[in-house]
Amino acid sequence: MGHSRAEKTKTHKRIIKIASRRFREKGLAGVGIADLMKEAGLTVGGFYKHFDSRDALVAEAVSSAFGGWKRRIDAAASCGQAVSYEKLIDEYLNEAHRDDPGTGCAFSALAGEIARGDKRTRALATEQIRNDIQLLAGLLPGKDKHAARSKAILTFSAVVGAMVLARAVSDEALSREILSTVGELLKKSAA
Repeated sequence: MGHSRAEKTKTHKRIIKIASRRFREKGLAGVGIADLMKEAGLTVGGFYKHFDSRDALVAEAVSSAFGGWKRRIDAAASCGQAVSYEKLIDEYLNEAHRDDPGTGCAFSALAGEIARGDKRTRALATEQIRNDIQLLAGLLPGKDKHAARSKAILTFSAVVGAMVLARAVSDEALSREILSTVGELLKKSAA
C-alpha cells in the first residue's frame, strides 16, 4: 500500500529536521545517510524516494537552519515587540548557543564545510548571508546606508567568527571571554 502525499511530505520534513540538527552537531562529513535514515525510522533505500543525492539533502537541511534572526524578529513583532541590534548580538553570543550547535546558527557550525560544498548549497548560503546583512543593517541607527551595510558585514563576520573560536578552544574562561568581548565591542561600536 502506498503512502499518501501528506505522509511523504511529513516524512521528508522529519528527515530534513534530523539532518539539519545532526549536520550542525557533527559536520557534513560526520553524519552518514544510514544513521540519519535510522534515526528517522526509515531504511536507507527510502532515502532516494525523498532526495536525488546526498548533496540535495545537505542543501535542504542547511537551508532549513537558515533565517534564525528573521524568525526571532518576526516572532517578536507578532507579539508587538521589537528586537534590537544589541539583543540579536546577546542572543547569538552566549553560552547556550555555543553549547548547542545543533539548534544554532548554521554558519558558525558549518561555514568551512559550506565553502567547500556544491553550487546549490553555496548559492543558498550566499542568499542567506545577504539577507542577514540586510537585516542587521536595518537595525543600526543612522541614515548612511553604506556605513550601516559595512557595519552589518563586520557584525555578521565577528559574531560567526567569535562563535567558531569560542567552540574551538578548550579553556572555558577564554571561550566566555571571546563571546563577551566581541559582543561588548560590537554593541559599543553601534552606539
